[in-house]
Amino acid sequence: MNNLKNHHNKDGSFKNNHSIEMTHRSLKSVMKWKLLESLPKRQSIHHIECDLNKFRNSNESLISWIGHATFLIKHNGLTILTDPHFSKRASPFQWIGPKRTTPPSAQVNHLPNIDIVLISHDHYDHLDKASVLKIHEQQKSNPPLFVLPLGLGKWFKKRGINNWIELDWWESHHIDGWEFTSVPAQHFSGRSLRQDRTLWCGWVARSTADDRKLYFAGDTGYSPDFKAIGDHFNGFDVSMLPIGAYEPQWFMKHIHASPEDAVKMHIDVQSKFSLSMHWGAFMLTNEPMLQPPHKLKQALLKHKVKTSDFVSQDQGAIISLFQ
Repeated sequence: MNNLKNHHNKDGSFKNNHSIEMTHRSLKSVMKWKLLESLPKRQSIHHIECDLNKFRNSNESLISWIGHATFLIKHNGLTILTDPHFSKRASPFQWIGPKRTTPPSAQVNHLPNIDIVLISHDHYDHLDKASVLKIHEQQKSNPPLFVLPLGLGKWFKKRGINNWIELDWWESHHIDGWEFTSVPAQHFSGRSLRQDRTLWCGWVARSTADDRKLYFAGDTGYSPDFKAIGDHFNGFDVSMLPIGAYEPQWFMKHIHASPEDAVKMHIDVQSKFSLSMHWGAFMLTNEPMLQPPHKLKQALLKHKVKTSDFVSQDQGAIISLFQ
């Protein structure tokens, strides 16, 4: 009898719910991309320093985009951090690899006390060892809970971090009046030649006291998964959706959402209000650095979505949740 879930392989690796062309796995395609596609001009996006004292001292429900896929969130007694990345490069080394064009809007050693850290997957621009270790080190007396996709706990345990839980897609964990649920994303994992040995996911954070729901999509291409997520949770109050790292489309379209894909995700998950992410920090792909928000506005008009419902906010700005 086969008890494997659809996204589990017999060898212990994982796969997406929906079949995709594995263009990003072909050495020929990678070489074609690297040799034929020109890199854009390095540019920094507009950013301001996040006023972290508001998160420490205010009882308001707040959210701030710190940069790339890192958000700082405060609501109903918890402070949540997503995919913390505060280093200069998205790389195992700080002398080579994608270098930041825009600094984070906060320094890791200045963060308020973090209760929950959500990790979407193990790629270097989302799971940064230096940032994770620093957060763990400076909160040893009151460590945050790292909420992880399946298989990633071993990485944390190896580095002396034991305050974590792993969740498979559609599994939930309840803590302090919150429910955290791992949901499907269309992507892949791997920090070496060994691919897909740990799961990738998005996260739903639901405050059980007031049924407010937040959706963090992680890193993903567009797929039918988002309609299923929206239907399952009956929509979201706030979503954090990726709009960058999509060119060239022939290479990236299945694993990274374009701005138009992000608008379709916004519609599919029934989001009342969405914030953009995954652009402007690292030069990972071939679209011009400042293009994603312009393409987002065009896609919103095309799909008849109010521009006030899906915004490309200033990095570091603090927004009141549920306003």
